[in-house]
Parts: sequence; C-alpha cells; structure tokens
Amino acid sequence: MKRNALGRGLDALIPSPQAGSPREPAATSLHSATEIPTRDIAPNPDQPRRRFDEAELERLADSIRRYGVLQPVVVRRAAPGAPRPYELIVGERRWRASQRAGQETVPAVVQDVESRDLLELALIENIQRRDLNPIELGQAFRALLAAGRSQDEVGERVGLDRSTVANHLRLLELPKELQEDVELGTLSMGHAKALLQLQNPERRRHLRDRIVAEALSVRAAEALARSLATLAGERTPRTSKRVDASPTKPDPDLRHLIGQLEAHLMTRVRIEGGTERGRIAIDYYGPEDLDRLSRTILEGRRA
Repeated sequence: MKRNALGRGLDALIPSPQAGSPREPAATSLHSATEIPTRDIAPNPDQPRRRFDEAELERLADSIRRYGVLQPVVVRRAAPGAPRPYELIVGERRWRASQRAGQETVPAVVQDVESRDLLELALIENIQRRDLNPIELGQAFRALLAAGRSQDEVGERVGLDRSTVANHLRLLELPKELQEDVELGTLSMGHAKALLQLQNPERRRHLRDRIVAEALSVRAAEALARSLATLAGERTPRTSKRVDASPTKPDPDLRHLIGQLEAHLMTRVRIEGGTERGRIAIDYYGPEDLDRLSRTILEGRRA
C-alpha cells in the first residue's frame, strides 16, 4: 500500500466550500479567491522547479485565453519594502501562463505562510503534480536537509521512502553536464544511477555517450557500468541492508545537526546519545561511497 505522508499539504492552504465538510479539490475553490494583478506578484524564491517547458506554457496560455484560470494560485503578502506586494507560494506555471495570455489579473488565495515553509509547500505541490525532474527533486531535498530536516523527515513529509530521497541526493554527485542530461530527459534516473557506479570522469562520459547513441536500456547500462568498472579495477557498490537507527529521537538541536550533516555528506547520519556523550554513525554503500565520504570529511580537516 503506497504511503501518503503529504500531511495537510496544499489542502490546508485552500479552504473547502463549507466548514466542516470533506475537503474539496483545489479546483473547486475559486469562490475563495480574489483577483490580484499579475504584476503585483513575485515568483517564489524557493520554487524547486527550475525548468518550464515553453510548449506546455503556451498550451496552458491558450487554455487560459479560452476558459480563464480554473484553479487559483496561492500567495502570501510580501515583507514591507519588497518590490511587489505579493509572493507566490504555489502556482507559478499558472501565473506565468496568465501573463503570457495577456491576463491583467489572476485568481489567488492569500495565506499567511512562514518563510521556512515555502520550499516544503512548493515541493509538495510539484510532487503531487509530478512536475519536477529528478535533479530538481534532489536539489529541493538538499535544501530541506540544509534547513535542518533529516532524510527520514523529508521522506515522511513528501510521501517518499528515505531510500528514494537518498537516491535523488546521490544524483547531485554527477557533474553539471550529466545533471543537465537528466533534467532534459536525455538520461533517465536509472541511467544516471548506472553512471554513478563509475568514478572515472572519462569512463562516465564514455558510458553516457553509448547510452545515448545506442539507446541502451537501464539494465544494459548497469551491466556495461559493471563491466567497465571491472576492467578498470574499480569495484561497484553493492546494496546493503539498512541498519535501523536507535529508536530514541534526538532533541531538536541534534535533529538540526543531523540535517546539516546529511546535506553535507549526502548520506544517512545518526547521532546516538546526547550532547554530552554519544557517537555519530554515517552510512555508506560500497567502497566508492566510503572513499567519497572519507575525502569529504578529510578535506574539511585540511581546510
């Protein structure tokens, strides 16, 4: 049974038509919206979606010209002195398409949302709509970790397994040009994970070129990655069983520290004990991952 841990999410932002009634889909809540000039709205600075397909925006703009905006955007009031009075929380694609369609106003629900919650709400919306590519997801997860959440907490909030969160974070280890291939859809996430089996940049580029030129399946790419690693004397990471953490939850300060460590090391970290005495456990998934973590930690010592 698929876990749904999105919490109150977007439904909490857009009121239902009748108090006490079951939640209605957001599209039925236009009555609760007010028309706000599109020029008075600034984009969400924490929007995890970085790429907006031009053809999709144009199709949405055409729809808006014919039928109007069927689902309101959600905004909050900007801080005093901000260049625009409102800031988007969710609905940037609708806002952009409305501007493209020549709409002077857009229906919007105004809500009070703390700055620390902006990224999480935008991330939840995009996950619900399946709007983010794997790299955008990884970047958003990294930002949530840097804000003090652990991988387990991030997974719980967005309804994904911790291993899925970790896999997306690992994609950020790839060089920018390969990350761009994933963003553009040239490589799938499975292909990217196969590339991560290789440490040598030239072998990675060679495998990438073969995947594209020969339209290799993920399974074929994984097999080829193992062969290239063997020929080069590298050992590919093996799947290891997860070691359960201590059932004792750390205090808020330690949870914040765990989030920072996981964002920096890009792996699962546990702190067993308290601030006075304890130990830090860092997970790794094979010799290459151990080498990566060692270099990351020791580089900090040299600095």
